[in-house]
Amino acid sequence: MTTPDRSTRDRLLNAFEALLVQQGPRAATLEAVAAEAGVSKGGLLYHFASKDDLVDGTLERLLTLAHQDAEAMRTSSSGPVQYYLETSVSTGSDLDRALVAAARLAQDNTERVSAALAQVREAWLEVLRAELGDESLARTIQLIGDGLYFNDVSGMPDPDALEHVQQVLGRLGR
Repeated sequence: MTTPDRSTRDRLLNAFEALLVQQGPRAATLEAVAAEAGVSKGGLLYHFASKDDLVDGTLERLLTLAHQDAEAMRTSSSGPVQYYLETSVSTGSDLDRALVAAARLAQDNTERVSAALAQVREAWLEVLRAELGDESLARTIQLIGDGLYFNDVSGMPDPDALEHVQQVLGRLGR
């Protein structure tokens, strides 16, 4: 069972992420986060003394979710490549929200956000490398996943994109 403090902390991080996704970093002020979470500003400051602390908490959560996803990818019964490609869509999951929030934070070009996003990509790439044994092929699969994700969130998605990718990979013996 989650402790009340953890629940409040999670509500604050959820609120911060939601504001980042919907309105961007400038709108995600301490006051706005507290209001969005239904917590007093003092309650927010108890858990996060500054906006930088909220960013740190968000990045910590992102890395935890990404490492869980990489492990699910590694142990997937359909195999890491298939798992990666099938999950390269926006499902509104906690990981999706954390990734988009971090991407919004990265618009301010902060080095720590870029480093965290690089760690996420590296975790996935590491699993692909281990499965494929080929650096170039692993990177190509990752780029295909990037394209599938962009296709999904572009506003005009091709619903058959994954099928097309699978057909081409089949012709390549994958």
